[in-house]
Amino acid sequence: MKVLVIGGGGREHAICWKLQQSPHVTNIFCAPGNAGIAEIATCIPIKPTDFEKLTELVIAQQIDLTIASMDEPLSKGIVDFFRKKGLRIFGPTKEASKLEWSKYFAKEFMLRHRIPTASYACFEKRDFALAYANSQKTPIVIKADGLALGKGVTVAKSHEEAKIAIHDCFDGKFGEAGSRVVIEEFMKGQEVSIFAISDGKDAVTLVPAQDYKRLLEGDQGPNTGGMGAYAPVPFMTPEFLGKIKEEIIIPTIEGMAKEGNPFQGILYCGLMITEDGSAKVVEFNSRLGDPETQVVLPLLDEDFFEICWAVTEGDLGKYKEGLHRLGGAALCVVIACKGYPQNYKKGIPVNFTRLNEPVEIVSGKNPQTLESILRAKGIIFHAGTARDTDGNLVSNGGRVVGVTALADSLLDAQVLAYKLCERIDFEDKYYRKDIGDKGMV
Repeated sequence: MKVLVIGGGGREHAICWKLQQSPHVTNIFCAPGNAGIAEIATCIPIKPTDFEKLTELVIAQQIDLTIASMDEPLSKGIVDFFRKKGLRIFGPTKEASKLEWSKYFAKEFMLRHRIPTASYACFEKRDFALAYANSQKTPIVIKADGLALGKGVTVAKSHEEAKIAIHDCFDGKFGEAGSRVVIEEFMKGQEVSIFAISDGKDAVTLVPAQDYKRLLEGDQGPNTGGMGAYAPVPFMTPEFLGKIKEEIIIPTIEGMAKEGNPFQGILYCGLMITEDGSAKVVEFNSRLGDPETQVVLPLLDEDFFEICWAVTEGDLGKYKEGLHRLGGAALCVVIACKGYPQNYKKGIPVNFTRLNEPVEIVSGKNPQTLESILRAKGIIFHAGTARDTDGNLVSNGGRVVGVTALADSLLDAQVLAYKLCERIDFEDKYYRKDIGDKGMV
């Protein structure tokens, strides 16, 4: 089988890496891809939203399955476009992915189907939004209604911060995404990411993960696309996950089907586990998260291609007993450029030479050399990388690489990941030093 993955970040590198392990997959294409993906797939310089050229590629190369993993193409109807041309594609339709690209729709949907979430109000007029926010207790959450590259959410600690966030939305900071504003109550607790794969009828879950959205240690600073993640999450017991599936995931899948837009693909449930132990939806996404993909897929002990194919066949029921996962833990640390997520340089040389030096996991009972770790337990997923005219590896985005470590314990994975981070060289690199700490409290 030939597979096309649409995108060019760390998530897509992890997907290509996982697909490469399937005995069914003979060729992987990625559009547009990046320097790391190019080592395991054929990268084609086509924009993810250029549906005509993408379908021409699929037809010309006789590609059997396309995986749509990015929010923008999904929100613009790439699945609908491919299906009209009789091409097999994994992902939700435009109307099904509205759970992600309209926060207002998602909140109204949850209200209709009694899915637990924060109380909210939605506004299309600046003055009404400002008046409402000023009448609420702080902290309060301000969200641009549409897609904003993960940066359209502000947790305002004061009414002044809320005012600024509302003005940012209506003044066009996030483009059309900010033409409507959702204002929510602030929920205290721990966030967790649950990924449900569905064919529109049945649903199975991947291992729960916890990501770190804020730029700075201690969950401070601006929101980013994600600075790291780990899995599994210690407080997410099988019983708790079962309750979440019953109260949130199944009602969502059944509700979308009843409303005429069956959800086929991966539903990301960003949940808040509140102080009273209940789970409430913070947001829905219609695809895998980044960087959670870099810890979730390495722990999946199944053929990812077979799962995606089963979804397109409407045959996910054969996994009704659940998906198998590997033991141990996975942890990913994102290395970013100085200035991310605002202003940062591109074209900075990136050097992996020092990864060849021996290293030990001093926290574990059985220290290992880097040689054995890299072969089985250390993975570098490229996010924003490219090759310059001389073929040298350079940065090409705010988030440059994700350093994933797999080990028997979360502590071992954390130690290994940070040792590897230290040995990746590029000017003014930045990464959080507390990824995984929440899982060891």
